[in-house]
Amino acid sequence: MKILLSDAGKRYNREWIFRHVTYEFNAGEAYAVTGNNGSGKSTLLQIISGAVQHSEGTIEYNNGSTIAADVQHRLVAMAAPYLELPEEMTLEEFLTFHQSFKTFLPGLTVKKIIALLGLEKAAAKQIRYFSSGMKQRVKLAQAILSDVPVVLLDEPCTNLDADGISLYHRLVNAYCADRLVIVSSNDEVEYNFCQHKISIMDYKQ
Repeated sequence: MKILLSDAGKRYNREWIFRHVTYEFNAGEAYAVTGNNGSGKSTLLQIISGAVQHSEGTIEYNNGSTIAADVQHRLVAMAAPYLELPEEMTLEEFLTFHQSFKTFLPGLTVKKIIALLGLEKAAAKQIRYFSSGMKQRVKLAQAILSDVPVVLLDEPCTNLDADGISLYHRLVNAYCADRLVIVSSNDEVEYNFCQHKISIMDYKQ
């Protein structure tokens, strides 16, 4: 799996957030997108995911041949602070519901995932009653543990304590080795496993 950006740019009204991004992301590699707060890191990640439309250039998913844009979302899982969980569901209900859109990696059941997260006592609790750190653990799990080739992580350690950060790194190390991972962050703790680093500041006007 490859994701190819060619002269990609994004503009809001008359302001260019970034321009002329040409880059190749490859399976089995981890990439960090860095830059100042508000510089466009999250926007680039959302464009790669297909959630936001780019203003110029092209973005191609390729797995030996070009993958149609209308099916690319099936190949991507994403965790981000601005992506909300369905708070009226319990943790068990949410993870079960999630599988109707994206299955989990082979061998992982809802029960095993809850144990991995250390949230056994909260399995039957509505997500609305979770702390921010517990919610972030769930967001990371639904992204990293989905059976997809592309994992996008935007500020993945938001609201995590030291144990949560350790869990994040264990999940990445255990489940992401052969996939394409892109982390948007300005905190090295979140991307210190990445082999490649791209600064969004290099693509400003």
